[in-house]
Amino acid sequence: MLNVPVHGPAPLPGAVGLSHLSPYPWEAADGVCGGSPHLHLVCTEAYVVTGGSGAVQTLSPDGYRDIPLTEGSLAWFTPGTVHRMVDGGDLRITVLMQNNGLPEAGDAVFTFPPAVLADPERYASLARLPAGGGPETERAARTRRDLAVEGYLPLREALLAGDNGPYLAFQRAAAHLVRERVPRWRELWRAGALAAAERTGAQLDALEVGSPAYLARAASHDTAPSRRGGYGMCGRRDEYELPDARRSSPPVPGHR
Repeated sequence: MLNVPVHGPAPLPGAVGLSHLSPYPWEAADGVCGGSPHLHLVCTEAYVVTGGSGAVQTLSPDGYRDIPLTEGSLAWFTPGTVHRMVDGGDLRITVLMQNNGLPEAGDAVFTFPPAVLADPERYASLARLPAGGGPETERAARTRRDLAVEGYLPLREALLAGDNGPYLAFQRAAAHLVRERVPRWRELWRAGALAAAERTGAQLDALEVGSPAYLARAASHDTAPSRRGGYGMCGRRDEYELPDARRSSPPVPGHR
C-alpha cells in the first residue's frame, strides 16, 4: 500500500503547479518590456497563451531562440533553459509547472551578473521581495528584473557569437547556489510527482486483479486564485493555493 495519508482534496494531475501571468510593463535596458530571465534546475515549465501576443526568449545548448507567443500557442522549456517572457501587447499566459512546490522552494535562479551569483547571501537578498504588494515590493521586483537582464544580455550575446562558455558557467553557478536545497526538494518530489506516478501504478495493479475498490474515493474539487497580481519572476501573477500532496492523496489498497 502506498504510504500516503488521506486528507482533503487531491493535488492537480501529475502534481503540477498552475498560475496565470501577465508580463511586467517596465522597459528593460534593451528596450523590451517583460520579465526576469531565469532557469529552473529540475522543473520543466510550459506557457499556454490565453490572450494577446509576445514572445519567450530562451538560451540553451542550441543557442538563442525568440519563440513567438500568440493566443492558443504553447511553448515549454526543460531544466537548464534560460527563459525570458516579453510582452508584445496584452500578453496573458497560463503557466504549467512540473513538480508543484519546487519553484517556490528555490528551484529557480535569476541570471544575475557573475559577481552576485558568487555571493550566496547577496544573491538571496536581491532575489527576495518584501512581503505585500505595495510600492516597495514593486520597486524591488523591478530592480530584480533589471539585474537579471543585466546578467542575461552578455549570455545571449556570447551564444549569438558562438560562445557557450558564459552560459555554461551560469548553469554551474546556479547549481552551486541551490545544492544545499536538494534534500528538501527530494522530499517534495517524493510526496508530489513520484507519489502521483506510484498511485497510477497502484491503480493499474488493482485493476489487473479485478479490484476497483479505490474508485469509491472518487471526488471532484474546485478552487479559485488565492492571490491575484503578485510579483512573480516573469510578471504579475495570479496564484492558486493548491493541495499539499503530502497530506491529500489516498493510498490504493493492495499495492506494495
